Amino acid sequence: MTAFVSRFRLGGDGPAIAIKDSIDIAGYPTIAGSRALSDTAPATEHADVVARLVDAGWSIVGKTAMHELAFGISGINDFAGTPVNAQAPDRIPGGSSSGSAAAVAAGEVRIALGTDTGGSIRMPAACCGVAGLKPTFGRVSRRGAHPSESSLDCVGPFADSVEGIVAAMAVIAPDFDSALARDSGKPWRIGLLDDVQADPAILEAVASALRQAGFDTLPVRLNGMAAAYQAGMRVINFETWAAFGHLTGTGALQRDVEQRLLAASAVSRDDVRQAEAVRRAFTSQVDAVLGKVNAIVLPTLPELPPTLAAVRAGAPILGLTSLVRPFNLSGHPAFTLPVPVASVAIRAGLQLVGRKGGDEALCAIASRIERAIAADGASQ
Repeated sequence: MTAFVSRFRLGGDGPAIAIKDSIDIAGYPTIAGSRALSDTAPATEHADVVARLVDAGWSIVGKTAMHELAFGISGINDFAGTPVNAQAPDRIPGGSSSGSAAAVAAGEVRIALGTDTGGSIRMPAACCGVAGLKPTFGRVSRRGAHPSESSLDCVGPFADSVEGIVAAMAVIAPDFDSALARDSGKPWRIGLLDDVQADPAILEAVASALRQAGFDTLPVRLNGMAAAYQAGMRVINFETWAAFGHLTGTGALQRDVEQRLLAASAVSRDDVRQAEAVRRAFTSQVDAVLGKVNAIVLPTLPELPPTLAAVRAGAPILGLTSLVRPFNLSGHPAFTLPVPVASVAIRAGLQLVGRKGGDEALCAIASRIERAIAADGASQ
């Protein structure tokens, strides 16, 4: 099924870009992949990121499908449609920004926008084999993105290359320095996260990509990952229940989203206060490591994306966000880049986590890795 829920043209003759259907575009309803919101009136004004793209002459070519209410990670949506994962059609496209990732992977568009509250850019990008950036929290305006209140969510780009990510960021983040985001041969210090629970083939794919790029790595450790994952879950559940809990019991929600929302209602303010203490501690821990290195590297997902059939049959997949969700809690920028995995056709995701405000550095490092992988592939 197509990655788009609607197609139209808006803006100028510049680069084409698709927009996730949780981001307002004036004249079009923001349904967020939900039957429960299908009667929503058209937005009266553009989200800030859309306005900046239009003002810069970019061409908006439509709205993309998503996991309902951005509250799921499979990308399966029987109301708005489940986009096909072009690199592995039998596997999930990932969520919640499934359509944006799938549109780029299929070549329908080279750049797209999504949102990332608990991995919702990086996870589908890794599933579909494209690049994606969760910017530093607060660097890109969320005005006009839904839900309107979030302490975790970031608007960010997908692209078929690092250069596409840089081009989009230069528009949607007015203070983004494109020159700093291009590799200048700077001797970056790279920390390779130690003790990561992931498929050995993916761990080797990440390490191999770093070797190909000529990086010497320093082993680093973040002992708070598991606690940050759980705290991130509590915060997203509390905030999503506040935004969309009123839609439960209407019979209009997908079963998985209804169940998750009802479970989210049990998160208390005391739970959130405890989660905020974890947020502060983990953020300090990440900052301390990043005081020694320019970027922390780890896999984006601990395993390759599961099949659609397995997920529809009830296979648990929430653990797929174990390596991405902690950095929503801390607010650090995180970039995912596709890397080849030995003996399989599906690419995995290499995740770079950087200093707050250091989105440009992540792009420059990713560019060097991307170029090394391409050169290695051309020589084989």
